[in-house]
Amino acid sequence: MSKGIGRVAYKPVGVLLGIAAGTVAGAIFRQVWKLTAGDGEAPDATDEDRGWGEILAAAALQGAIFAVVRAAVDRGG
Repeated sequence: MSKGIGRVAYKPVGVLLGIAAGTVAGAIFRQVWKLTAGDGEAPDATDEDRGWGEILAAAALQGAIFAVVRAAVDRGG
């Protein structure tokens, strides 16, 4: 019976940790992008003023950061 209660209690905690991890990953990405690109804003995929290389580099960096933060939260939580 206590295993069921533990699982039910873990669900909201997992959701909150996921939201916090996304927020932290977004903040890390913005800081890393600012340091590496020297530009305040990372490009969107539909940004006409940016080249393919810059857009794909931003997407790869963002994906890597989100994956690392998620793995850390999953492993720790």
